[in-house]
Amino acid sequence: MKKFFTMDSGMRWIKVILPFLAIVALMVGLLAFSMNILSSVRAFVGGESLWSKAQKEAVFHLNQYAVTHADPDYQKVLKALAVSIGDRRARDELDKPNPDLQVVRQGFLDGGNHPDDIDGIISLYRNFKNFSLLREPVANWKIGDQLIQELSAEASRLHAAISAGNPDPQTMIASVARIREIDAELTPLELRFSASLGESSRQVQRLLLFATLTIAVGLMIFGSWISRYILTKSDQFEEALKISQERLHLAMLGSNDGLWDWDIQADNIYYSPRLKELLGYSLEEEEPTPLQFLNCIYPSDLDAVRAKLTSHLHDNSPCDIEFRIVTKGGELRWVRSCAQSTSNSAGEPVRMAGSFTDITARKRSEEQLYAAKERAQVTLESIGEAVITLSTDGLVEYLNPTAEILTRWTLASARGLPLEKILHVVGESSGNRIPDLIPQILDNSVPIDRASNLLLVCDDGSEVAVNLSAEPIRNLSGETIGTVLVLHDVSKDREYAAQLSYQASHDELTGLINRREFERRLTVAMITSRDQQRQHAVLYLDLDQFKVVNDTCGHAAGDELIRQVSVLLKQRLRDTDTIARLGGDEFGVLLENCPVEHSLRIAEGLRQTVADFQFVWTNKPFTIGVSIGLINLAGEMHTLGQIMSAVDAACYLAKEKGRNRVHEYRLDDSELSIRHGEMEWITRINEALTQEKFCLFSQEISALGKPPSHGAHFEILLRMLDKDDNLVLPMVFIPAAERYNLMPAIDRWVVSTVFATLAKMRQQGRGREIQTCAINLSGTSIGDSNFLSFVQEQHVKYGIAPQIICFEITETSAIANFAKAAHFIQELRGVGYRFALDDFGAGMSSFAYLKNLPVDFIKIDGGFVKDMLNSPTDYAMVEAINKIGHLMGKQTIAEFAVNERIIGTLTEIGVDFAQGYGIGRPRAFGIGVDKNLLNAG
Repeated sequence: MKKFFTMDSGMRWIKVILPFLAIVALMVGLLAFSMNILSSVRAFVGGESLWSKAQKEAVFHLNQYAVTHADPDYQKVLKALAVSIGDRRARDELDKPNPDLQVVRQGFLDGGNHPDDIDGIISLYRNFKNFSLLREPVANWKIGDQLIQELSAEASRLHAAISAGNPDPQTMIASVARIREIDAELTPLELRFSASLGESSRQVQRLLLFATLTIAVGLMIFGSWISRYILTKSDQFEEALKISQERLHLAMLGSNDGLWDWDIQADNIYYSPRLKELLGYSLEEEEPTPLQFLNCIYPSDLDAVRAKLTSHLHDNSPCDIEFRIVTKGGELRWVRSCAQSTSNSAGEPVRMAGSFTDITARKRSEEQLYAAKERAQVTLESIGEAVITLSTDGLVEYLNPTAEILTRWTLASARGLPLEKILHVVGESSGNRIPDLIPQILDNSVPIDRASNLLLVCDDGSEVAVNLSAEPIRNLSGETIGTVLVLHDVSKDREYAAQLSYQASHDELTGLINRREFERRLTVAMITSRDQQRQHAVLYLDLDQFKVVNDTCGHAAGDELIRQVSVLLKQRLRDTDTIARLGGDEFGVLLENCPVEHSLRIAEGLRQTVADFQFVWTNKPFTIGVSIGLINLAGEMHTLGQIMSAVDAACYLAKEKGRNRVHEYRLDDSELSIRHGEMEWITRINEALTQEKFCLFSQEISALGKPPSHGAHFEILLRMLDKDDNLVLPMVFIPAAERYNLMPAIDRWVVSTVFATLAKMRQQGRGREIQTCAINLSGTSIGDSNFLSFVQEQHVKYGIAPQIICFEITETSAIANFAKAAHFIQELRGVGYRFALDDFGAGMSSFAYLKNLPVDFIKIDGGFVKDMLNSPTDYAMVEAINKIGHLMGKQTIAEFAVNERIIGTLTEIGVDFAQGYGIGRPRAFGIGVDKNLLNAG
């Protein structure tokens, strides 16, 4: 790590110093270039000086040669002219596209130039001859070379003349004159040549100075920018380093991973705050030692962790392990640790760092996932649906046991096969393979939802009716990873459906059709009677003495009686006739296409068959009968309900007239009219129960010959509201309710409503104003074992004090259900409720039963009370009932106390309480009216 740090520092130093080295190198290069240019200009100026000097020497020696005619002077002329000729030869060669630099060098050497200056002269001429810097000097040079060439020619003519001997004086004079003219032309040209070179040299110096200054300034600016850039980057680096350190610190604090750094040689471990938290240590506590760290590892996982660490430190194998730790507080956690170590030059591990990740939640999720997978696997193996899963390419991956049974393929043999290999499905009606079914199953974009009317053809040739569903299996990203195919064996469902259909239309006990199917067939018969004028008849049969058999021998005997009677009845009917068990011991018969007189004969034959039948159970013979109601379908009957109501009423009249007879329904039958009126009240009573059309009144019961009591004593009276909200007295609807067993429902409503009202009054602090609240109960309610439980539930629900409630039971109902009445009274009196025997004296055995009924009050029948002033017998009955009641420890209440005379007579006799219009008329019972009761009392 130290080596890496040094190399990194060196690279950073190079990056910082490199721009400045580049600037210095650029400045050195610029200086060298400037010096080279100046040296070249200097050499060019020196060459011009040599050229000018050689031209002057050539003129001088040529004039001497004209005078002396000495050959050495002429040689001097040639030597002087050789300088200019060499320079010209070098320049002419340089003007060529591809000059011979050797010729150029030789020419400049002949021109007397120093060998070290020749390269500069060549470079300067080649690179700058077309610039204004050298354009004028080169032009003067070329003009001067032309004049030098003329001078050389004149020298050659002069030499030729002198060498020929005795030169013509005139020729000599002319030659000398021409030489002087050429010299005269060259003198100003040399001055211009020298001046232009001087100016060019100064321009070069100025340009180089300006360029040097400009570049220097630019390099200074660039250097400043580089320095600022480096400083800015340094600041940014420091800021980024600071942010990175803060981010690392925050990440260590907020990350779910704990970090550790182990200095192996020093045996010290650094723990991040998160890791200390995972280990159960607070931030203020001293960090655990390596040994304490190892002690945190769950004992059964310690060897595996040691082996992993050892393997990594010696073989540099990956160190990634999951294990359990026990925190300082004793909590068990799952963690995952990843680590990496570094070694010294000798290969010995010196440092190791890693991370701890709390994977407890993941492990728990894995356990839950495994459990869910196991549950799913068990579910798939136990459900009755055949489940097949396919890969994305349509190959079978899984069959549950049901699928194995249904397809006759095992999972081992089917896995990896294409679906069409194991699934041969044909249309149930056509028997042909459905060509698009397999592609539809594999087309995951179009799920198949309960494809029906299919047959699965197995390899053994068997066929199974199935429904088929297919859905794609998708991952969390919504990508399809397979298909699940569900086959439902509907053959058993169809058997069940047929069985349910039969059960829905037939009676389980007798095998006859039930009421629903009977009414359906009756509806069809009504339509044919109306539209096709056919004659049909309906019979309603109710067995006589069935209750005796059922109560004496038990329900098993009753069921057997029903079965045997159903067989007898069916045997007496035609094949076209329909017999049904309507419920209990009631049967219905539909005689289709049967004239009136024939229907009566059939009904009478059925009655006689049952009458002749003797039922034997455990060697006990029973003779039974049957009451039959008959109705011939006529146009006046429009609805099923009307027909069933009419024939039921006819059957009821047959029972009332002595049982074991047939009664035919006729429209002019007055008895049936009454019966119909009662049946109409059934609907109105049911509507009153559901639509809250019942209401309660209360009538005061006053104590006679005693001081006024501290609380109200009254009886609850029931009324019904008709459709116009007019009050209907109970004597109008109670008979129908008793006849059709609706009184238990009415009594439940009365008890629940009274208890709820009393509870509200108690919440308002007025419950103490009531001493006794009397509630009438019917005999059917007393005989209903569930009604006793209902009263007990209401007692718990509303918490009414039982002492203020007095249930009134009529004498006739108590005698009719004496055992049940006695049990009912004893159970509730044990809690604290009181009881009164209503309408006492109306029965024939009143006094015989009275001593066995644990009641608190005897209510003398109002029929005796209202005429007691005019009838000695009624007076004696009232007096006798009062005396016997007092002898038995019971209080007496006289009904129909309609005036003051009767009230006075009752007081004289010693009757305890009186009730009637002479005491008080009925008033609405509820919140806000009971103070009137108290005032009246």
